[in-house]
Amino acid sequence: MIVDSHCHLDFPDFADELDDVVQRARDAGIGRILTICTRVKNFPQVLAVAERFEDVFCSVGTHPHNAGEELDVTADQLIGLAQHPKVVAIGEAGLDYHYDKAPRDAQAQGLRIHIEAARQTGLPLVIHARSADEDMAAILKDETAKGAFPAVLHCFSSGLALAQTGIELGLYVSFSGILTFKNSQDVRDIAALMPKDRVLVETDAPYLAPMPHRGKRNEPAYTAHTAAVLADVWQQDIETTAQQTTENFFRLFSKVSRPKNGQGAL
Repeated sequence: MIVDSHCHLDFPDFADELDDVVQRARDAGIGRILTICTRVKNFPQVLAVAERFEDVFCSVGTHPHNAGEELDVTADQLIGLAQHPKVVAIGEAGLDYHYDKAPRDAQAQGLRIHIEAARQTGLPLVIHARSADEDMAAILKDETAKGAFPAVLHCFSSGLALAQTGIELGLYVSFSGILTFKNSQDVRDIAALMPKDRVLVETDAPYLAPMPHRGKRNEPAYTAHTAAVLADVWQQDIETTAQQTTENFFRLFSKVSRPKNGQGAL
């Protein structure tokens, strides 16, 4: 079994064939799917997807691109919405200085609010970090000093220093289809250095389809391609890699139910 630890099934890209997308994932051995919230105001639609499928779970939170739109979101609001049994994570929240779609102070404010919600609920924070390594590391260190919280650096494409900081603080690191791209040797080098018990795989679908589907719409079934490349990086077989990353997922996202025996086998 493999787990897609991060995708966006509520996006319009999947509206016309969501049942088929989820079934293809099941057929590819994807036993659990985590669909991620990017705007709290859109949380009802995200939750509706998770409630529709037994093997799909969700998060609640505000993407850094949208941080300026949702400055009124509070930790208490996130905590309240996270009480639903299908909500297993907080976020995604973080810093994105590549696109700078929201003021940087708004992104930092949102990130700290989401960290507080993760700290109080014990649910993992899904962290988006792009072109903001130094500020992200500083905030994570500062907030961890106030009290530890579970988290994952999702779709990792940052530098080795941020990955090492995350590991030192007890976080996990997740790799997407970027790991499979020909020009991503630096990401593969980082993956090779990560403790195997702290690594997840994901799609970030509909974005970043892995090889050999690059340039097309991504979907959860393609997680298997990223897992296969990770297996090569770790110089081990795909079955061992799938088992390791899946166990890591259930350890971090402990609110997610495990499949019954035989369901979702690789």
